[in-house]
This record gives sequence, structure tokens and C-alpha cells, in this order.
Amino acid sequence: MEKQEVINKLKELRENSKKRKFSQSIDFSIVLKEINLKNPEERIEDFLILPNKIEKAVKICALVDKDLSTQAKETCDKVIVVNEFSKWDGKSREIKKLADEYDFFIAQATIMSDIAKTFGKFFGPKGKMPNPKSGSIVPPNKDLKEVVERLKKTVHVKAKKQPVISARVGTEEMPDEKIAENILYIYNNILPKIPRKEQQIKKKTIKLTMSKSVML
Repeated sequence: MEKQEVINKLKELRENSKKRKFSQSIDFSIVLKEINLKNPEERIEDFLILPNKIEKAVKICALVDKDLSTQAKETCDKVIVVNEFSKWDGKSREIKKLADEYDFFIAQATIMSDIAKTFGKFFGPKGKMPNPKSGSIVPPNKDLKEVVERLKKTVHVKAKKQPVISARVGTEEMPDEKIAENILYIYNNILPKIPRKEQQIKKKTIKLTMSKSVML
């Protein structure tokens, strides 16, 4: 894909989409073919730091001990301190709702076993468990401001259960050039992870939250 080609498709997407009363996200998807996701070696998962920040709130929750609680309250949208974990015992519906509400969870490394015990079986299937690949598992002396700023530019891309890789790459307010750079960054970083590269790509699309897809 060439940058100008992607920019032209973004213009087409905007021209053919109805304006809504809210700011729509722009999503990029790669649909795969002839891939066996039952084989762990063919599954795809990565955390990518986009070149351009998406101007839409990324919600972050911190799961920490007292070491990081003060700093977490200054930088994160929600903080759950380890001595509060017992309040979540047996509340599967509330934990699932928590997983859906927040994009990323920062975890203090020294309490990972407590986090796994309380939240693991609910966060895991939703892909929300703190992951060292995303830099969201941190030591007790970590500067959380740096972590939060990085996560706000991070997208979690994967094909583990369905042969589709999708990611939010922008919003209506962002310039097409910056959105195109995000799209190309994801594509160029994911392509080497696809076993047979372009041969296994069925189609590439972009869409607004409430629009039809446009082929790339």
C-alpha cells in the first residue's frame, strides 16, 4: 500500500458517509484467508505504538499496591488498590463490565498473582490482562506518566479466534495524512507476522463507526 492511495480511500470514506452527531472512530481491518488459528504458530498478536496519537479518550485502570497508588490516582482513570481486591470476589458481572469499560490495565508486578487470582479468568478471554509486551506490567518505582502516555498511542492487534485483525487508527477530526501513517504502520508491522504474507490477505478495509466499509 502507498500512502497517497490510503489518503484517497480515506477521502472516499468521508465523502460517502453520513455525518453523525458524535465523533466517529476510523477502524482498519485485515481479513485473512487460509490460516489455521488452531495452530498457535499461526496466531497473530502484537502491541504497536502508533506514530500518531488517536484523539479519542483511551481509558486506563491501574491495579496497584500502596507503592504506586498516589501516582496512579494522578495519572489513571481508575485505581483499584490490592487491599480492595476482595470486594470484587464473586462479582463476575462487575468484573466483565470493568474489562469492557477500560482499554488497558496497568499492573504492579509485585502483585501479579493477586491480580490473576481476582481478575484473570475474566480479563483473559477479553484480551485485557496486563501484558509485558504492552509495557503495562510495571515495578513499584515506575513513572506511570510515561506508561500512560505510551498506552494512549498503543493498539492491541490480534488474530487468535477469528481471521480478522482490526484496530482503531483515528477519528474524524484527525487529518487523513496522520490516519494513513497509522494504517501503514500497522500494516507494515503485521505483514511479516502473517505466515504467507500477502497471499493470506483476503481484503483490507477502513470504516467509520457507523459507515459501510471501503476496500483498500
